[in-house]
Amino acid sequence: MHRTRTTRLAAGIAVLGIVLAACSSGGGSSTAPSAGAGESAAASAGSGDKGTVKIAINPWVGAQANVAVVKRLLETKLGYKVEASEIAEELAWPGFETGDTDAIIENWGHPDLEKLYITDKKVAQDAGPNGVTGIIGWYVPHWMVEEYPDILDSANLNKYADLFKTSESGGKGQFLASDPTFVTNDEALIENLGLNFKAVYSGSEAASITAFQTATEQKKPLIGYFYDPQWLHSQIKLDKVNLPAWTEGCDKDLKKVACDYPAYTLNKIVRTKWLDAAGDAGTFIKNFSWTNADQSSVADAITNKNMKELDAAKVWIDANAATWQKWMP
Repeated sequence: MHRTRTTRLAAGIAVLGIVLAACSSGGGSSTAPSAGAGESAAASAGSGDKGTVKIAINPWVGAQANVAVVKRLLETKLGYKVEASEIAEELAWPGFETGDTDAIIENWGHPDLEKLYITDKKVAQDAGPNGVTGIIGWYVPHWMVEEYPDILDSANLNKYADLFKTSESGGKGQFLASDPTFVTNDEALIENLGLNFKAVYSGSEAASITAFQTATEQKKPLIGYFYDPQWLHSQIKLDKVNLPAWTEGCDKDLKKVACDYPAYTLNKIVRTKWLDAAGDAGTFIKNFSWTNADQSSVADAITNKNMKELDAAKVWIDANAATWQKWMP
């Protein structure tokens, strides 16, 4: 996510999934639910009559939530077909040039890709904020703050390094990095801040979530990379470590970075040629904007209530007409 998470996800990772008729990861359905009450307009027009919109789903549940809501509304209210493809962030961007990607609904800031595909090649463009503010950082379970009150000051982490040792950390404290496809600053931060820690990758967002849940339930020491919005924050309390404050340009050289991650105003990126002819779908995506709480509610339903993505989206849509009606052309 760097998400440039300054950069978050992914360099050179294989496509995580295939083009689906519906959002499919996290227990989702590959078949869109039948239209419910208030969705007769699209039913009469026929989903897909206006064409197909190709949307990338990046590998975190918040992205699934975004796309599920966008997909359901485009199909049931506006008569489009949506092909949602699970793919790592940096692999989605070349699709703006090839025509395989029409939209990314949650971009976490990739200056290199923005320069290449927006500024230089002019095949993509910023479609405005999606309303979500991304907060990335280092987190510990709240019980650790109660037991070690000064642990949130990164200058004090070395005196607690032994607490975090594992069989994988080579005699140092373990820092739980996340999905190895995320482009993060953590290894550089550990080195540049002189911390006696080693980054050990959990392998995925899901694995990191499980680790924080276990650390909370069993009171096991854990420090690692995490972020908000994320549904886990509504279930357990995690506290963010205070790294040296972010200032403009402090993370420009990722080999020398020694500051915290910035807050990200997340935005949407769309394919320019698609937008030129997209009509109502383009207007809808440019208008799409919701909150951290909105996204987390849908993500929580997908993850913890065993709901298929489009079913979780429908629950939110039914309860939030005043919000999504503002997105309509």
